[in-house]
Amino acid sequence: MMDAVATDSSSTPSNEKPRRARRTRMTGAERRQQLLEIGRTLFAAKGFEGTSVEEIAAKAGVSKPVVYEHFGGKEGLYAVVVDREMRRLLDMVTSSLTAGHPRELLEQAAFALLDYIEEYTDGFRILVRDSPIPQSTGSFASLISDIATQVEDILGREFKSRGFDSKLAPLYAQALVGMVALTGQWWLDVRRPKKAEVAAHLVNLSWHGLDGLEQRPRLIGHRKS
Repeated sequence: MMDAVATDSSSTPSNEKPRRARRTRMTGAERRQQLLEIGRTLFAAKGFEGTSVEEIAAKAGVSKPVVYEHFGGKEGLYAVVVDREMRRLLDMVTSSLTAGHPRELLEQAAFALLDYIEEYTDGFRILVRDSPIPQSTGSFASLISDIATQVEDILGREFKSRGFDSKLAPLYAQALVGMVALTGQWWLDVRRPKKAEVAAHLVNLSWHGLDGLEQRPRLIGHRKS
């Protein structure tokens, strides 16, 4: 008596290979955006030197030549990431300056920088590191200078109305924006006090410092030059 052979109509015939699920292929633009996001995360966590093309490719599930095809290498990818972040921060600051009163304008500028740090933490971590390669939009210091130029106009008007030398407005603008930027770097990690309180204290120091300016500031120490 022959053994009965069970058949299953749903089973795959022995001469056919199981079908693999099709993977949706990314467009060139989608792949580029994916690599930018992966690079941004890695550069923020490890820095430029600590990040390799191999790691970027592995995270994206592609081979190294794909990274080179899109950006020419790690340097090209890093440059695009930094340029995008610098433009984003500058746009956030310049678009925030909408108030009429100078004190509120200072508040808006402080909030814009703190908003960027809070919303785009990885981007800010990348920007405040010393870049090993030149960027088309310059360094973080040059970005701060661009932001200071926006504040310079505000201070120039205030100086003029109070009888101060408006030619000194650029100096004070650099000092004020630099103060906010350095405080932002500190707040990046501690996140205390809350953002609104940080902004209030920054504006308090800035505004009341400006309010008490001497027309001809003097040095009280022995050194005079």
